[in-house]
This record gives sequence, C-alpha cells and structure tokens, in this order.
Amino acid sequence: MILDACCGSQLFYFDKSRDDIITMDIRKEKNEIHGKKVNVSPNIVGDFRNMPFENETFHHVIFDQPHLKSPGKNSIMYAQYGGLDRNTWEEDLSKGFSECWRVLKTNGTLVFKWSDHDARVGDVLKLFEEKPIYGHRRGKTVWVVFVKREDNK
Repeated sequence: MILDACCGSQLFYFDKSRDDIITMDIRKEKNEIHGKKVNVSPNIVGDFRNMPFENETFHHVIFDQPHLKSPGKNSIMYAQYGGLDRNTWEEDLSKGFSECWRVLKTNGTLVFKWSDHDARVGDVLKLFEEKPIYGHRRGKTVWVVFVKREDNK
C-alpha cells in the first residue's frame, strides 16, 4: 500500500484511480479560482502531523506537503496545495515527517517533495532525524528519497 499524506489536488499523478494508493489531506473541497477548477478530494480527511494509521502500515509514503508560508487565500497555489503556518511551519514539518516515518514499513521508501520558494531544502532537511539517500532538483522543486532500514527505525 502507498500513502500520499498531503495529496492536495493530486497534480503529479499519471493514474489517480489506482486502488493501492490512500490519499489524505486536511481538507476536502472543490473551488474555481481564476477560471481554473481545483478538486481536493482525498480518500481520508486527516492531518499529516497526527495520522490515523498503525505503525508500519505502508510500503511507500509520499510527503508532498504545502511549501508556502501563509500564501494568499485567493491564490491558485493555495487552492491546489494549501499553506504552512508562518509561525509553526518548522515544527509542523518535523512532526509530519516523523508521522510519515512511523507509518512507513521497514525497507519502505519515503518520497519528500519540496519547493525552495520560502525556505531552502537544505534547511528543511535539517528538521528531520533521517538522512535522504538521493534526490533530484529541477528549478526550485526538489524530490528526495529516504529508505527505512532496520537500523534506522
């Protein structure tokens, strides 16, 4: 099973109908903003900082959380991705990563996506106890992969 812990409007999926992916987001809503329809429709409405799953439930976890601190409520970015609280974002990301790690099975992979818009990825990765094994940058967007081995539970 795969968990997308902050699915937003699921923009990077090639196939949104797969039955082995559980999507979760703190909100469920449909909007039309600036002429664009945005549908945030997770399987489960929940908070990535306190997930309703048992330990070691998923083989693969996607942590593509909001990356903007206090975006405009009428912006397309907010509608698609949501936003981080300007005052608690570091604690929120740290808790979120810990929750993703908790629900990840041993030998599972965690993919973390970030945009260097409001905070640099190097500074964000310092908030996590685990170290990534590899990643990829394209412009401001960075994809980073972690593997949960027996010795880093």
